[in-house]
Amino acid sequence: MPLHRTRIKICGLTREADVDAAVRAGADAIGFVLYPQSPRFVPPERAAELASHLPPFVTPVLLFVNASPEYIAQGLSAVPNALLQFHGDETPADCGAAARPFLRAARIPAGPDGAGFDLLKYTQDFAAAQAILLDAHVEGFGGGGLSFDWTAFNWSHPLLNASSRLVLSGGLTPANVTDGIRRVRPWAVDVSSGVEVAKGIKDPDKMLAFVAAVRAADLLSSRPS
Repeated sequence: MPLHRTRIKICGLTREADVDAAVRAGADAIGFVLYPQSPRFVPPERAAELASHLPPFVTPVLLFVNASPEYIAQGLSAVPNALLQFHGDETPADCGAAARPFLRAARIPAGPDGAGFDLLKYTQDFAAAQAILLDAHVEGFGGGGLSFDWTAFNWSHPLLNASSRLVLSGGLTPANVTDGIRRVRPWAVDVSSGVEVAKGIKDPDKMLAFVAAVRAADLLSSRPS
């Protein structure tokens, strides 16, 4: 058995059939995008309908981008057991205002500029976050299918706590997630566009392939170098 089981979040779901397929595939968390400008947007009441399909121990996650406290409260009223994810320009105080567990997205520039992102400071600034989600900086706040440079950071740095606090995201697919996990050794991975046939429409076979690739990475990572 692998020493560490990488958790899997599948984000941007808009249909009951896709939620059911993601759960069958083995997802640990399901993300609903409550950002009206996103092509994967669902309003709070629709997120509640979709979240009602989740069995115990599969976590609903509500993604917000620069949302008002009132809108966040509306989302939590609709899905009371949700984990929050902040993907915009929110400050630590903004993220903590709801007094609920949250993920904070770090939008890392793609290409060589990624190395200039001060990830250590970012993780310290958002020390109250349950996890830091590492995403590529794209227009539209995620879901663009782009990866940042996975070699830009020292993942073994003790202040990053990669294996217990980082969520790898940004351009992940069944074809590259094994490599991403072996390089970063994150606590979890987050996929959206990499398992889609169209924005907001997931492919059951791609979700199965993604989960299988994650499990393969766990087995490889557990073997002695």
